[in-house]
Amino acid sequence: MAKHMLLLSSLVILSTISCHGIDAVDFFMNNNAGNSAGGVRFSGEISLNYSRRTLASATEFIGKIFQQTTLADWKKYVRNVTLIIENGEGVTFSSKNKIHLNANYLAEFDGNVSWEFAGLIYLEMTHIWKWKGKGQAPGGLIEGIADFVRLKSGLASSLWVRSGEGDWWDQG
Repeated sequence: MAKHMLLLSSLVILSTISCHGIDAVDFFMNNNAGNSAGGVRFSGEISLNYSRRTLASATEFIGKIFQQTTLADWKKYVRNVTLIIENGEGVTFSSKNKIHLNANYLAEFDGNVSWEFAGLIYLEMTHIWKWKGKGQAPGGLIEGIADFVRLKSGLASSLWVRSGEGDWWDQG
């Protein structure tokens, strides 16, 4: 009986440790774009499985780049993140723990759409995980941090201005 109690205690401790790690995040995906051109392109060239892996790898990368590798290190923690593919305007936006990606943008994107998708996920996951200074941080700073993460991940957008180009200090 003592052996069974020891085993049970060990399993409870192990499950508690694993539930408090960064791996305890659940990722959910909804392709609400259906049979639209973007919805079909998402299903064919990206997929829900690739999306889940990209959300997880972005979370891990963001943790490493900001030296937050355990739950105790994270200043902001969410239990789940939902990716919603939908027909709309713009490209992406995040709100609380949800990322909204415009299927129309995917349909019209000329290039490697899975590469662009991964870059967008890294950028938006940065918004999910990082503080925004209690709403006081300048928008340019918040976007700059997200762009920095995307750049450091090696997933810079092909649409970005190249180094030395542009008209302002923050363009290229």
